[in-house]
Amino acid sequence: MNLQHPLVSFIGRLLIVYIFATSGLAKIFDWSGNVQYMSTRHLPLIPVLLAIAMLIEVLGSICLVTGLYARAAAFIMFLYLTTVTVLFHNYWAFSGMLAGTQETHFRKNLAIMGGLLMIAAQGPGKWALGRKSAKLDESGLRAGVKSAS
Repeated sequence: MNLQHPLVSFIGRLLIVYIFATSGLAKIFDWSGNVQYMSTRHLPLIPVLLAIAMLIEVLGSICLVTGLYARAAAFIMFLYLTTVTVLFHNYWAFSGMLAGTQETHFRKNLAIMGGLLMIAAQGPGKWALGRKSAKLDESGLRAGVKSAS
């Protein structure tokens, strides 16, 4: 099994995207239900926050699937998911079964955040739009190209 094959990182991106794409679409098609859910956390400017969340989830999903701006999108989605995890899955504020359910969501989100950080750090892989064919060295120059300075 060749884990270096470009299909592996592409499938990884698709798996991470699934939860964001479906959540973003749910925000579009059930706006009022999402407003009600967010109201349980007593947040200000819920429609604005919901619109931002929807944009991050939908546009971020498109970026991760295509690989275009995947590093930036993954990092923004990481920051977003960090905030969502603390605000909506604060299991320490619950008791009983609800605390257990929230802790499961909290841990699941930590795993997704790890995947997002890996994409932000390593890039989307070979199957990505906008990918440069030549590798860049640490200074950002193409291998074998001398700087003008």
